[in-house]
Amino acid sequence: MSDETHHERELGGQLLAAVSRSFYLTLKALPKELREPISLAYLLARTADTIADTASVSAEVRLDCLERYRALVRGEGAVEPLAATLREQFCPRQEDDAERRLMEKFADGIAWLRTMRPRPLETIQNVLEHIIDGQMLDIRRFPSDGQLRRLATAEELDQYTWLVAGSVGEFWTQLCAAELPSSLDHTVPTTQMEEWGARMGKGLQLINILRDIGEDTRDGRCYLPCELGEVQTEWRKWLQTCTDHLEQGLRYVQHVANGKLRYATALPLLLGVQTVAKMRKASWDDVQRGIKISRLDVASILAQAAIACRSPEAVEKLYRKLAG
Repeated sequence: MSDETHHERELGGQLLAAVSRSFYLTLKALPKELREPISLAYLLARTADTIADTASVSAEVRLDCLERYRALVRGEGAVEPLAATLREQFCPRQEDDAERRLMEKFADGIAWLRTMRPRPLETIQNVLEHIIDGQMLDIRRFPSDGQLRRLATAEELDQYTWLVAGSVGEFWTQLCAAELPSSLDHTVPTTQMEEWGARMGKGLQLINILRDIGEDTRDGRCYLPCELGEVQTEWRKWLQTCTDHLEQGLRYVQHVANGKLRYATALPLLLGVQTVAKMRKASWDDVQRGIKISRLDVASILAQAAIACRSPEAVEKLYRKLAG
């Protein structure tokens, strides 16, 4: 007899695998107590991402849809009007089949959210509020008008990385503490784990920003707060900030007491630090083209992590090896 819910079976299988790609490995490794709420939160966040990123729909319509989506997450209003808008205006514009299906299944995602118990429901609502805030800020800051724009200050970049990813580290910690208290090191305060988790999330988001610097700049957006001629220098500075964040992520992983959860939490960190090592060694021309680790690297890290995650010391040893 499966312990999966109806909604988890309907949305948490092929669709989740298709939209989450490498993160699906993390989701499937989670202890069963955490798998459903985290899978749901991920699907709902990806739905918001797809709404925000459908640039062929006007900024005004995307902002309105995100505002209505945020209200539905809070439990306010009827689902069908927004579901209809997504089917009519967003589905036909998706080049990726998985993202089109995600738009088609919007109402099912909200229905799944409404089956959650109060504690996980509240944590999911909170993190989605932050993520949607970050996406709306992004649309307003970077209108698609062909002009190159940049963030004004380091504080703006830090705020953005916290909204869309640092808040996820806090959510992850709060959910673990509520649903599986024994999964975290009881000698470390939950507030400390939240802080480390937020730093890890911000580091992982900075990886996305730094590796996509060329594509983003060509699309008219520069997340680095600097003049165009200073981008390379600023990029190196933020690569160091990213490394500092990931170091705190390592401390987080080392203080996860549950073996399955430690493995699930370590995977994005280990894949991330390998990506940072590649970026550090890459020429600026290669950075402009985009840096990714190969499928072979991913498979190797998965195999090594399965052994290393048996102890905090072994995790650190693998982390240092991948960091170069």
